[in-house]
Amino acid sequence: MNKLITTLSSVLLTTSVWAGPLSQEESFPSNFGWMKGFPPKDDKILSATDGSFFKFPALRYSVCHMREFLPTKVVPSAEEGHYHFEVALDSQIDNITFMPMGSNKPMTWKESLAKNYTDGMLVLHKGKIVYEKYFGELKPNGTHALMSVSKTFTGTLGAILVAEGVLDANKKVSEYVPALKKSAFGDATVRNLLDMQTGLQYSEDYRDPHSEIWQYSAAGTPCKPKGYKGARTYYQYLQTIKKKGEHGKVFAYKTVNTDALGWVISSATGKTIPELISERFWIPLGTHIDGYYQIDDYGIAFAGGGFNASLRDLGKFGEMVRNKGFFNNKRIMPASVFDDIVQNADNKKFDKEHYPNLKGWGYRNMWWVTNNKNKAFMARGVYGQAIYIDPTAEMVIVRLASTPTAPNNDNDPWSLPAYQALADYLSKK
Repeated sequence: MNKLITTLSSVLLTTSVWAGPLSQEESFPSNFGWMKGFPPKDDKILSATDGSFFKFPALRYSVCHMREFLPTKVVPSAEEGHYHFEVALDSQIDNITFMPMGSNKPMTWKESLAKNYTDGMLVLHKGKIVYEKYFGELKPNGTHALMSVSKTFTGTLGAILVAEGVLDANKKVSEYVPALKKSAFGDATVRNLLDMQTGLQYSEDYRDPHSEIWQYSAAGTPCKPKGYKGARTYYQYLQTIKKKGEHGKVFAYKTVNTDALGWVISSATGKTIPELISERFWIPLGTHIDGYYQIDDYGIAFAGGGFNASLRDLGKFGEMVRNKGFFNNKRIMPASVFDDIVQNADNKKFDKEHYPNLKGWGYRNMWWVTNNKNKAFMARGVYGQAIYIDPTAEMVIVRLASTPTAPNNDNDPWSLPAYQALADYLSKK
């Protein structure tokens, strides 16, 4: 087990702390020839077994091919009633300028895409596509790993079920999942999970090879070494987490909250997370491309970070949320869920120490809430994944990326000002 944890930690540590000399264009997968040939040459093979597939710049290839490295479960798209966005591209967006945080040198929107190692960028304004770009390995009909943007799908699903009365936000987790009664989650409420306000003896510090995130990753990976004796599934590991502190006191971002919520949701509905994402979102949204989830040894979907989807289909989800749940001539989400997100994100409990660029922000239903004048909120995932919704500007941004370092703190200084500059520009249209 220690060997596996060391391997996993070295992979993400490498990508988390190494800034790398390669630029956006220099790191395009087409420059390296990975996984080409019949068979590929030995020095061109990427593998999940040794972790090579997740090291930058190989990461730039893998995020568009995750199902080739790991077992997955499909999220079926719509078979009929496909939704097609109206396209009205705005050539001036590339020239929008803004001032990055901590800088006195302006940057253009176009420059920010290269700075963020962007694989795909979609901007919707009033429901129309005004900007769309693909780079590197990502194609219009392709999918991309969403990392922790996956959490927002699970959280939104949970919030819908609360609004519908299927879940009671004030009930204890153990009432839905008796197997978690003796764990730290046992006396936490569903609301504690939704807002990541649990007291857990669990660290998600990727830079610390001894943090619990590595045991959790070991439980979920299919690449377990001979003799491995730890938890074999996500759910098995969740049962081992001990309590530390009190629930409901402070926001503490921990992936295990999302997977515990996924277990609650599946127990209450009798369906898997991939099934529910398809039934509740992908089919009614009129999506075009099947999504998929990474799964563990027992076929359990990684609700906290395993979803993969296409750029435009993600735009449909974002636009549905912006429209308070109405899209493709259907009521997909109760409007009350939207109101709950923008109105009830508590910035007093927010973790200001670990998120210095997110002053005044809050967290609700697994959405990051800016609490700014525009009431913007977003989904965030490591290596630059984002769905940014600005209700005032009537704007949705979807960015898929593969940055050299994992933390969003590393790209927030130019990403967030760019989003606001675009919102200001579109608000005048």
